[in-house]
Amino acid sequence: MSDIRKNIYFASDFHLGVPDHDSSLRRELLLVKWLDEISPTAKEIFLMGDIFDFWFEYKTVVPKGYVRLLGKIATLTDSGIPVHIFRGNHDLWAFDYLNKETGAILYRRSVIRDFDGKKFFLSHGDGLGPGDTGYKFLKRVFENRFNQFLFNWLHPDIGTRLGLYFSHKSRIANIAREQKNDYKIDIEKEMLYIYCQKKLEKQPDIDFFVFGHRHVPIDHSLNEKSRLIILGDWVTNFTYAVFDGENLELKKFKT
Repeated sequence: MSDIRKNIYFASDFHLGVPDHDSSLRRELLLVKWLDEISPTAKEIFLMGDIFDFWFEYKTVVPKGYVRLLGKIATLTDSGIPVHIFRGNHDLWAFDYLNKETGAILYRRSVIRDFDGKKFFLSHGDGLGPGDTGYKFLKRVFENRFNQFLFNWLHPDIGTRLGLYFSHKSRIANIAREQKNDYKIDIEKEMLYIYCQKKLEKQPDIDFFVFGHRHVPIDHSLNEKSRLIILGDWVTNFTYAVFDGENLELKKFKT
């Protein structure tokens, strides 16, 4: 691998598929352009969840579309650049297709990685922290293998149309349609902030917590050593983070 490939890149929440085909395709092309631009300096790339607004893998069928992104990921992994994909709450039904066809490494749970002596806690972020009991219940329902088995027996046209119907009605679809996101976070009350503070009581050596899910780009100091990075999204913000071996910086892709 080239010596100039020293950067670790993080991005999240692309929600491809909403609000319509043309808008989704424009975002997909921007994402591919970004991957092209970072590939000469990329040591590893982390796509931190909700790549698709809806995704379900049947045994022999996957949702139509997204061929430019999937082809680009395959090209990156073929060239020796590891691409890591976290399954978010919108695409948690990704099983082994992405790994087999693109070479990406898939995760659903949080992981801790060391990069150049810095410890990173990595997670999509859904279901962490206090509260949000309604979603946590739904998460257990959706992750239940028996329920996945039942959904698998729906004809793919029915199951996919059903999933896309609810996707197109979602808050994220409305944000993408209106091209504005006025959602704000009170950091002291933010679930991920509270989660990080609790985590640091047991693991004070974590330098960076990196999450997706919340759609608002945030870079916040937790203490003198640790920082919370929320990556924003590629629906309205087009933000990402890059670690160069010393510093982790949140940036905006020039669209």
